[in-house]
Amino acid sequence: MPTSQTRCDFLATLSLVGAAGFLGTTRALATEPPLETTTIRLTKTVGICIAPQYVAEALLRAEGFTDIRYVASETVDRPWSQYFCCMLAGNREFVQNKPVATKRVVRAILKAADLCATQPARVARQIVDGGFTERYDYAFETLNELPYDKWREYDAEDTIRFYALRLHEVGMVKSSPQKIIADGTDWRFFNEVKRELKA
Repeated sequence: MPTSQTRCDFLATLSLVGAAGFLGTTRALATEPPLETTTIRLTKTVGICIAPQYVAEALLRAEGFTDIRYVASETVDRPWSQYFCCMLAGNREFVQNKPVATKRVVRAILKAADLCATQPARVARQIVDGGFTERYDYAFETLNELPYDKWREYDAEDTIRFYALRLHEVGMVKSSPQKIIADGTDWRFFNEVKRELKA
């Protein structure tokens, strides 16, 4: 992604961060411990449906991250590389060793999801201008139709259990859904941020 920003880009970013303030929390960042790192890497994949990740950059900067990198996702085979929607995953070592940074990333992504739900036209323009997709009409239609605000209502653990069970049934994973949830999930950050951002 280009690092230079036009005045228009700057104002759009500023307005998104301002709008995110209305969606969020009343606590100041000063009340949290300092970040363990100011660098974050996000997966860059094709797909408008992961728009919250694309608009989160300004929110991540507001959370204190100064080095935000997008890396190509080439480690997952088809068809699974095409179906990682609505999921936020992190490197186990990063999550364990950088809990403050992890929580701030989760908060920024969830605020970005709220922006996608409440301001689809603005977000569509930003992801087109940012080079994540070419067509505004497709971006707007996708953003307008996807229920980005359902993260507040749906049970994330049930979602993991459902897909783990399907994968187990067809023999793609050997572990039971319970073992996958026990060994591979950590809901602390999600639950803390969900309480903070309670509408």
